[in-house]
Amino acid sequence: MFKCICLLFVLIVSPLAEASENDKKVIAFAQDTMANDFRKAQVFEVRDEAAKYPEISFVYSDGQGQTSLMIRQIEQFIAQKVDLLIIGTNDENAVVPVVSKAYKSGIPVIVLDRGIKGNDYTTFINSDNIKIGRLGAEFVAQELNGKGVVLLFEGIQEADVTQLRSQGFIDEISKYKEIQVIKRTGNYLRKDAVIEMEKLLKQGVHIDAIFSESDSMLSGVRMVLKRYKIDPSSIVMVGVDYISEAQQAIRNGNQSASILFPLGGTATINNALKIFNGEMVPRHIYNPVELVTKKNVEEITPIF
Repeated sequence: MFKCICLLFVLIVSPLAEASENDKKVIAFAQDTMANDFRKAQVFEVRDEAAKYPEISFVYSDGQGQTSLMIRQIEQFIAQKVDLLIIGTNDENAVVPVVSKAYKSGIPVIVLDRGIKGNDYTTFINSDNIKIGRLGAEFVAQELNGKGVVLLFEGIQEADVTQLRSQGFIDEISKYKEIQVIKRTGNYLRKDAVIEMEKLLKQGVHIDAIFSESDSMLSGVRMVLKRYKIDPSSIVMVGVDYISEAQQAIRNGNQSASILFPLGGTATINNALKIFNGEMVPRHIYNPVELVTKKNVEEITPIF
């Protein structure tokens, strides 16, 4: 493990040294994990947007889903005195002290997508996750005519996006007394969703609908359904993110809907530029969300 961490930071230090020589503003992104499709695409959208501006140098780290590793990587960015720090965390509490340290050292901090419990940051860019949960519940309830068994596939339990999406979903779905909800945790990963769905089917649990807090988890669900020779179109399935795979699944009738969840990379760089120019930026910035079904699937571009 030690060797892996060292190699990671060698890759980070080298571009930073070059950036300093060129007198560029260095933006560093401390990302939770690059093993998750959404998190990786988010980093790359920030990278590609930053590349449009020659005065910016961009670097990132991969926390590999380990909060302790991510904290050490943020410490490294602080020591390197980057000009702006972007945080994408998997734990809203554990990173607060190190994020506060970065902010109090004079580094502007943009918290992206997943919130933190602390107040020491410059701006928080995300989408309305309670609304996402509510939209999913409204669609599911309508498709089931207010009756049935719904699987709520949750993401990382320590992440605020999971808690808020679940809150929005449960608050809305509880209005329908003939709908029963069961919960499982898939951590926003295909492989974890595969494991949990396998368990449910082996137990003989009947499911009428699924609200998955990411499209990636629904992808894992469909893999399991295929192995068990269950037609995905027989289950109402709603995901979140709206990736290309979800677009194709909606087209084919193998997924009922997805909720567009922007990556936020463009908004992040736009606000970073304002910060560098000495402009005030809002404390909280919302990216819009939208329900995508077969009716509008051809009109909305997937996030990746």
